[in-house]
Amino acid sequence: MNKLLSSLMVAMLACACGSAFAAAHGGAMTDKEKAEKMEACKKMDMSKADDKAKAECKKLEEMKK
Repeated sequence: MNKLLSSLMVAMLACACGSAFAAAHGGAMTDKEKAEKMEACKKMDMSKADDKAKAECKKLEEMKK
């Protein structure tokens, strides 16, 4: 019984670690996508942009530095 519980715990932790790793690396932008977004931010009129677009552009600028 102890071996069964131990093996179930190990399997559960392995699945949790694997899914966390996959989730952390699944949505990363490529360099091409970053460059395209930077170009879009440069062309965008910030006075007419919504808050979400402004925040994304600011985040990209900070990542660049």
